[in-house]
Amino acid sequence: MVAVVIEGARRRAVRDGDAQIDTAHLLHGLLESDPEVRDAFPGGPPQVIRLLGYLVQRAIGYGLRWSGTVEDSGAAAGSGPAGWSPAAAAALDAAVRRAASRGASRAVGLDLLAALVHDRECRAMEVLRRAGVAVEPLVTALAGDTCQQSSG
Repeated sequence: MVAVVIEGARRRAVRDGDAQIDTAHLLHGLLESDPEVRDAFPGGPPQVIRLLGYLVQRAIGYGLRWSGTVEDSGAAAGSGPAGWSPAAAAALDAAVRRAASRGASRAVGLDLLAALVHDRECRAMEVLRRAGVAVEPLVTALAGDTCQQSSG
């Protein structure tokens, strides 16, 4: 599932003329492709729809101020792979570590979402805040989800 998210994020970055995949691209891919991620939002479907609306506006509105800049929230030391912002690369690494901590061989969408909300300064978090998402309940739900996923 995360591979689908990454491919969608890559297409979005190219389409939007962005030099790098960033955390907002990853969030957009998660919301579009993973029902478990959509279900994790405490505001339910109306909140997910609002989030997707903000993300769709990226190329024509608020995201233009990000154009030509590198997302670096301070979450990653150094740079990630070519074509990835340091924050997006750090989120993917954190998702893989989260999956491994619960004994899984691959990260799932909820692992990546948890990594995104852990970095309070990334672009994905800016989108969540602008869309009015209550971030703390989401963080709490995702922290509890680690235990649920490992037992299932």
